[in-house]
Amino acid sequence: MSNQTQPLSIIYNQNSGFHAANKDEIYEELIRLLTSYGYEIQSFEMSQFPNFEILMQKVLLRHQEAGNLGVVVAAGGDGTLNAVAGYLMKTQVPMGILPLGTFNYVARVLGIPLDILDAAKVIAEGTERPIHTALINDQIYLNNASLGLYPLFIQKRELYNRHFGRFPLNAYTSGLDVLIRDRKELKLQIEVDGVKYPVKTPLIFFGNNQLQLADLNLKIAESAAQGRVAGVVVAKSDKLTLFKMLWQLVKGNLEKAPDVYSFDADQVVIHSNRKKLTVAVDGEIVEIKPPLQIRVQKNALKVRVPHAAASV
Repeated sequence: MSNQTQPLSIIYNQNSGFHAANKDEIYEELIRLLTSYGYEIQSFEMSQFPNFEILMQKVLLRHQEAGNLGVVVAAGGDGTLNAVAGYLMKTQVPMGILPLGTFNYVARVLGIPLDILDAAKVIAEGTERPIHTALINDQIYLNNASLGLYPLFIQKRELYNRHFGRFPLNAYTSGLDVLIRDRKELKLQIEVDGVKYPVKTPLIFFGNNQLQLADLNLKIAESAAQGRVAGVVVAKSDKLTLFKMLWQLVKGNLEKAPDVYSFDADQVVIHSNRKKLTVAVDGEIVEIKPPLQIRVQKNALKVRVPHAAASV
């Protein structure tokens, strides 16, 4: 343990329930634990700043001293992790993770404990591991990015969450609701490593987290682990095909769904006549102007992980 005090910044979203879900006493114990390792701690609540860029500018001012960069900690779900990672991948500052989301795929694939105090010990005692970050134009995704039905799933899921609380079941219930009410088809041209394919599809999904892809029994999980673009496209949009897809998704066998095809590539470009495309990026909805360029930046982000964790 170094005698030099190191900066540690905790970035959290009050909506994630950082204080409410873990109680003030847990937060205080967390601060005591990290302080005992020689960290000078400051917390930043996202809603207290006009925008996230201003927040990160203030945070990174604490982490500029060579040899004493410290750690920037993302406390929240994968959307919060995504936002923080988008700035840290441009620096040498490592990211720590306090997992407070519903699925916590990023923490799980890295072997980071879901218990907050155990995760804090990883931040203090763990090792730095470079991980791959995928990009869709300039927007990174740690888990997935998708077009078509999936953004509608996300919007519906948030509506369910507000009314019934955050439960994994809501992800499937919202999916069923969208299939019944909101089916639509995108007319696109997909360029895979320079070869163009015209496609009419209700859903294109790109995954960067091999654990999430493996949970769906998708063979492209290994491709994501190797730092390649891993994608899934649904070739039909009739209601029966989509219900079968949802059923296989619930069972974790998406590869077996009819008219669902997986692929991998070094780079994918999506062309569209639309001025903007709605994209779900790690659970957040964004509007992106086409063409969409999807690629993976290997070993682009340093994350504090347990010593035995596997690389992604």
